[in-house]
Amino acid sequence: MVASLILLMQWSLGKGMVDYVNTKEIEQLRPLITQLQNVYSKNNSWDSLENHQRQFQRMIKSQLQDSDFAPPNNKQPPPRRKDQRRPPPRDGNRPKHHSNLEGFPESRHPKRPKDVYGNEHNKNRPVPNDKRPPPKPKVSYAVLDSEQSYIVGHYDKKRDYSLMPITLNKEVIGFFAISKRHKLAQGYELDFIKQQQSYIWFIGIVVMLLVIVITLPLARHLVQPIRQLKSGMHKLTQGNYSQNLDVKRQDEFGQLNRDFNELAQTLDKNETARKRWLANISHELRTPVAILKGEIEAMLDGIRPLNLDNIKSTQEEVEHLQKLIEDLHQLTSADIGAMKYRKQNTNLADLINKESNRYKGYVTDAGLCFEYTQHAKAINVYGDQTRICQLLDNLINNGIKYASSGSTIQLSLLVNKNTVEILVEDDGPGVEENHLPHLFEHLYRVDNSRNRQTGGTGLGLSICAHIVEAHKGEITASKSILGGLKVTITLPLS
Repeated sequence: MVASLILLMQWSLGKGMVDYVNTKEIEQLRPLITQLQNVYSKNNSWDSLENHQRQFQRMIKSQLQDSDFAPPNNKQPPPRRKDQRRPPPRDGNRPKHHSNLEGFPESRHPKRPKDVYGNEHNKNRPVPNDKRPPPKPKVSYAVLDSEQSYIVGHYDKKRDYSLMPITLNKEVIGFFAISKRHKLAQGYELDFIKQQQSYIWFIGIVVMLLVIVITLPLARHLVQPIRQLKSGMHKLTQGNYSQNLDVKRQDEFGQLNRDFNELAQTLDKNETARKRWLANISHELRTPVAILKGEIEAMLDGIRPLNLDNIKSTQEEVEHLQKLIEDLHQLTSADIGAMKYRKQNTNLADLINKESNRYKGYVTDAGLCFEYTQHAKAINVYGDQTRICQLLDNLINNGIKYASSGSTIQLSLLVNKNTVEILVEDDGPGVEENHLPHLFEHLYRVDNSRNRQTGGTGLGLSICAHIVEAHKGEITASKSILGGLKVTITLPLS
């Protein structure tokens, strides 16, 4: 990029200097427009100037005299010494329009050829049959009429010209054509360009050294975390989730490393939960199947009599197994988003007021006291009434099963600014602090007071968590002021 920039600057500098020289030459010859206007105004035509090369050359020579564009051969020759021989007379064949002024045709006779020894032939003897064209002038000038037809001067249509309009009485009567330079051959401008180009290359080398000094540590600073992240990603693909990248940066790479660490931790937790889920599922399914198989084999072998009580016992195991499978089906449907919800604006207070009588009935049948205060004020939420009832059923049944050593189950509503809280509390044995965050995980059990003998499958609270999440709410577990467990459900108001 630096080298390309240097070449572009050099090209721009050279082109700009050539354009400057062309413009300067035009300004130098601008007073000649007035002379050409006077020549045209004498006869209202270009007849007096047409094909008068000497007159046109003198006008240009006079205008360019003592300027930067004066041809080098317009200086007066040094005085001839007395003993110096006079030059030979001019050849009569020399054309009349010959001039030594740069920009106009030179002599049609080329340089004298040399012999085999390098000596010039007789200068007075013309070269016979010399058909070589005269050399083209470096810069040419010409006058064109209003239709850009040739009048006088040297005009080559293959060249690029700058045309200066010649006007008389606000009417264009012709053009003064000056051929454009495309490169500089001599002069202080060329020296200036060469000097600047050398400076530019020097600056470019210094810039390249600075770029090397800056980019090498910068590249190392950028590449090192990328390599570290690449190695970590490769380990993730191999199933190694227990890793942590060293984060000591505050830039985007530091944030990326922190996100990578969180991803690794999440994958590790999910893998652990998956293994525990499979182990618990196999255990929960194997236990009722083993009991059912044992009872049937005992009756077949005659160990246990085939009567109504033993058949009823096997039926209870089948029902337990059926309930477990049904809960697994619901939980799996919730995980894959297959649980159907028919949400609408619902008066939550009115819904719980109606359901509270039913809850009070089977809580009382379990020998416990049910406490709930009716709410007259409407509490509107956007949700599925059936799923909300299923949520409350699971929580009340959970309290009945695991708070049997207590005496009270309390249901209450608390309205905040933008949310409503549903609180379900009991005064049972409660749960230790380290188990509270895991209560809503699949098949998670705390201790013997919460085992399958109570009839639970360990999936009810997981289903509750999915229902609350589908309603864009939150569910948490904490210790209750009653002494047992408190489950708090937070739902947004519609």
